[in-house]
Amino acid sequence: MKEVSTASAPASIGPFSQGVIDDGTVYVSGQGPIDPETDEIVGESIEAQTRRTMENIDAVLTAANSSLDDIVKSTVFVRDMDDYEAINEVYETYLSDPYPARSAVEVAALPVDIGVEIEVVARVSR
Repeated sequence: MKEVSTASAPASIGPFSQGVIDDGTVYVSGQGPIDPETDEIVGESIEAQTRRTMENIDAVLTAANSSLDDIVKSTVFVRDMDDYEAINEVYETYLSDPYPARSAVEVAALPVDIGVEIEVVARVSR
């Protein structure tokens, strides 16, 4: 197992890596709408938060020699399922058909006061 780390995504807030590579697969820990330069939450709207979240995922994938096109599975954690459609509208602009398998789960709370967190599993580019 190899750790993935980049200054282009927020630092981990606990005892976990931004991502790890194992046997040609990269596992990206949950990313949220945190600006990696300021460590501040980005965006008041769920759309802005989703965009920053996807950009952070892209940064970790890039550091792992992968990309958004290599995602095979994602999990979306959302604080309010009423935001589901707005999250989808942004999410789909970052990905292409065929879309990855995905789960979406409404949660009572996240480690920081954000509306969305997304984790992904992707192939490492060869």
